[in-house]
Amino acid sequence: MKLDLLAFGVHPDDIELSCAGTLLVEKKNGKKVGIVDLTRGELGTRGTAQTREEEAANSAKVLGVDVRENLEMADAFFRNDEENQRKIISVLRKYRPEIILCNAPDDRHPDHGRSATLVADAAFLSGLRKIETFDDQEPQEIWKPKYVFNYIQDIYMNPSFVIDISEVIDQKLASIKEFKT
Repeated sequence: MKLDLLAFGVHPDDIELSCAGTLLVEKKNGKKVGIVDLTRGELGTRGTAQTREEEAANSAKVLGVDVRENLEMADAFFRNDEENQRKIISVLRKYRPEIILCNAPDDRHPDHGRSATLVADAAFLSGLRKIETFDDQEPQEIWKPKYVFNYIQDIYMNPSFVIDISEVIDQKLASIKEFKT
């Protein structure tokens, strides 16, 4: 399935707290949208990896996203290395998004900034022919998204554009409330 927009978040709930409104607006505009969580959020103070998985699935239903996946990287300990880049490259080649949204490059949570660089690096590398990835043992075609945008989280960044989500704010809030822990 080809997606128009794919949002990456380190933890299940990053997307809901930051750019879910954008996904909802684009979905209303007829676009195909998806979410990829890098970790299961297993080190979060509240809840467990299992409860986060259930909450993320419930939130995905509220948002009406076309796909939600979890790459199961190690919460707090993942690195911007070849193994994790290849996981993201494979997802990008699978869904072929035109636009990527990802965590803020500078944030109080060290995972967020690290993931922003990881996703941006993988987006570039996914367009290189000599990097081979496979989906169900079938070679994947290269793909390079047109845009990689960062969403604002804890530390304010001066945005290059703003999307009006007032029309979908109630649905965004409902998706956040699915994270009961």
